[in-house]
Amino acid sequence: MPTVDIDPDELRDLTGHEEKDDEELKDDLFGLGLEFEGRTEEGAFELEFAPDRLDRLSVEGVARSMRYQYGDARGIHVPSPNSADWTIEVDESVPDERPYVTGAVIRDVDLDEESLDSLIQLQEKLHATMGRKRAKGAIGIHDLTMLKGTAATEGNPTIEYVGVEPDGDRFVPLDSDAEMTPAEVLEQHQTGQTYADLVSEYERYPAIYDDIGLFSFPPVINGRRTEVSTDSRDLFVEMTGTDQWTIDKMLNIVCYALAARGATLEEVTIEYSDHELVRPDFSTKTKTVAHDRIETILGIGLDPDEVIDLAERSGLEAEKEENEDGDLVYEVTIPPYRVDVLHPLDIIDDLGRAYGFNELEPRYPDVGTVGGRHERSRLERAVREGLVGLGFEDLLNFHMISEAENYDRLDVSPGEDVYGAGEPATIKEPYSEDFTMLRTWVMPSLLMVLERNTHRAYPQDLAEIGFAAEIDEDENTGVTEGRRVGAVLASHDAGYEDAKARLQALARNFDVELETPPTDHPTFISGRTAAVVIDGEEVGVIGEVHPKVLVEHDLEVPVSAFEFDLEALR
Repeated sequence: MPTVDIDPDELRDLTGHEEKDDEELKDDLFGLGLEFEGRTEEGAFELEFAPDRLDRLSVEGVARSMRYQYGDARGIHVPSPNSADWTIEVDESVPDERPYVTGAVIRDVDLDEESLDSLIQLQEKLHATMGRKRAKGAIGIHDLTMLKGTAATEGNPTIEYVGVEPDGDRFVPLDSDAEMTPAEVLEQHQTGQTYADLVSEYERYPAIYDDIGLFSFPPVINGRRTEVSTDSRDLFVEMTGTDQWTIDKMLNIVCYALAARGATLEEVTIEYSDHELVRPDFSTKTKTVAHDRIETILGIGLDPDEVIDLAERSGLEAEKEENEDGDLVYEVTIPPYRVDVLHPLDIIDDLGRAYGFNELEPRYPDVGTVGGRHERSRLERAVREGLVGLGFEDLLNFHMISEAENYDRLDVSPGEDVYGAGEPATIKEPYSEDFTMLRTWVMPSLLMVLERNTHRAYPQDLAEIGFAAEIDEDENTGVTEGRRVGAVLASHDAGYEDAKARLQALARNFDVELETPPTDHPTFISGRTAAVVIDGEEVGVIGEVHPKVLVEHDLEVPVSAFEFDLEALR
């Protein structure tokens, strides 16, 4: 899970609760769903947060949530920005792959080292999450006093978002003293090399100009001329991306964080060729939530006034009314910085946190049945105990993975006619490039664990009974799901015979007939690989992992492994 670094002294200052000691702060943060993971070298809290609450990526956002939790703030606060004085003009030469831009002017902000670090952290965390590592949205923050807008017919100073030739105008990027063209930045600058793949295939590169010249090369790097420091008092925030909604919401989060520092917000006019926008967009949205559903989900009885009170203590606003069926419902208004509220259940979760989940009294459900283990669960437990008895350490890994980890690093291709290479069930809108699909087998996860454990002693014998899925048009859902039994043996003398001996012992425990006819699989060494055939049906693979797969995972010892379908042992 992602983490954010929060200075506890700064948190006390922004919440106005100087009397809170560190332990009290940790408890209060846990009530918000922020778990304490340790301290940085500078003494800041490292907090693990749910990636949907992007408004808590900064100390300002966390402090805002805590003020609501303490009852020091209620309802929705929507800033009133001043009218636009600056314009961003979008030229037709802008690359089609990155056509959208948004922006705001921030005035009278008081930046010290702590607040500047917080702003930079917020920028980078938004890049990593909502911005998809800058691919979907990238943020540029500039010292406004270093910009010179071109005079426009309306009298507003104007900057231009354009497309430029890779070897076009030169500028001095951040962390450099030399003038470079955009192409040279991608080749020679460290940051340019990191993000080169985002724009390297474009015919023209995105660029932002003022009357002096090029000052921003999104999504790669800003120019040194407009670099923000603790002496900056007026800022220009621009964001470019592939989706207007995404960058507008990212802008709202940044604006709210700076407004919490006492800054004055100012609108910016965005002029496209066929329409005009005024940003930031602080419009609110509403969701309808039924009173009965709130009580059912939380398991408590609430008066309507209590629901409204809980909503206001969550940073929301609620009005009670009757729907067409005469049922009591609430029209709940959601603030502009909340990008996570997609469903009434998200609102009910907020109400439950405001009430205090620890205040809920556990009770038995009003049903006449007694729970028991499912047959599949009993089988899993028996197999897991058998693997532990054979010397394996039991693991539980994430079901989601990336295409590179699932296929490329194990030298298999999607749809290839080998075990584990099924067509992937992918996520349309993943939060992270590290988790874009459901894994099709557990072997990639096991090798990733070995890769992270190279600093530990060998032998390392690891096993997992885990979920896997792949596209299957014959299924009603279009996806076939199953449980896989996977194991790896890593040591200086690990070989095929070691893995087979363990597999044979496991098969004997479940009284099934095991055969291992030779086969080929790109993850394993040819001639040291076999199919796993149980009771006459091919259900898996066993072998010695290929050296190129070991090198890809930085492993310096041999690894033998096997994987098969759990249902084969039933």
